[in-house]
Amino acid sequence: MKTAIVTDSNSGIFEEEAKKLGIYSISMPIIIEEKTYFEGKDLSYKDFYQSLIENKKVSTSQPSLGDVIDTWDHLLSLGYEDIVYIPMSSELSGSYYTAYMLASHYDGKVQVVDNHRISVTLKQSVLNAKKLAESGCSAFEIKRILEENTYESIIYVGVETLEYLKKSGRVTAAGAAIGSILHIKPLLVIKGGKLDAYAKVKGTKKCKKTLLEAVKKDVERFHENGNEISIGVASSFLSPEEDKEWMDMVQKAFPEEDIFYNPLTLSIGSHVGPGAFGIGISKKI
Repeated sequence: MKTAIVTDSNSGIFEEEAKKLGIYSISMPIIIEEKTYFEGKDLSYKDFYQSLIENKKVSTSQPSLGDVIDTWDHLLSLGYEDIVYIPMSSELSGSYYTAYMLASHYDGKVQVVDNHRISVTLKQSVLNAKKLAESGCSAFEIKRILEENTYESIIYVGVETLEYLKKSGRVTAAGAAIGSILHIKPLLVIKGGKLDAYAKVKGTKKCKKTLLEAVKKDVERFHENGNEISIGVASSFLSPEEDKEWMDMVQKAFPEEDIFYNPLTLSIGSHVGPGAFGIGISKKI
C-alpha cells in the first residue's frame, strides 16, 4: 500500500526537508499587520521576531481549507492509496478539527492524527509515521499507533522575557512586571498539547540548568521502560552563535542520545518571543 505522510510547518519540517524525507508539509500562515505570510516560505525567523520586538500586530492561523484540500487531492491523483495527516495539537489550534471534518468526505482515504504534539515532538511523530508507512502499515493503522503513543513525549521551554506570555494571557501584567524586576525566568512544559508552568527560576543560566535536569529525569524514565528516544533541541535566538551554544550544551549533557535541532516553530514563538530555548523528548516507534 502506498501511503502519503503530510504534516504542517509546526513540525519544523519545511518544503526542502520534506522532499528529502519523502513526505509533504503545509506552511502555516502568519499574519503581521493584516498581511499574510507563510512560515518557511516568505517569512524569515529574523523578520518574524523583529516584528514582535517592534510590537507589531502578529497572529498565527491554521492552513486554509483550500490549501489542505488541494494537497490531499494532488497526492491522491499521484497514485497514493491513502494519506496520514498530522497537524499540530488540537489543544493549541483548530487545525485538527478542521482537517477531521474535511477528511469525512474522503471515504477513509485520509486519516487525521491528533497525538497532541507540536515542534520537535511533532517532527518525531512524522518520522515515526514515515517508518510505519515504509513497513507496510495503512493510514488507519498509523493513526492508531501514533495516537496510542500520544503521551510518549514531552517538551520543556525556557523564556528570556515574560512580555510575550503577558500578551498571550499566559501571565498577568503584574506578574510579568515583578518577574522582570526580579529576573525570574519561567520554565514551561508541554505534555499532551497543554502549555503549563513547570518552574520559576532566577536567571537564564539557572533556567537552562533546571531544564536540563528535568530532561535528564525524563530520559532516564524513557530508557527504564526500554524505549529508544530522540531529543529535539529548539530555540528562538536571533544569532547562530547562541543557537550553537545551546545545541552544544545539550549534546554535552546527553552525549549518547540521538539529538537534532530545529528553530522554535512560530506558533510557539509568538507566545514566548525571541531568546527562548527548549528541548523535546519523543519515543521512537
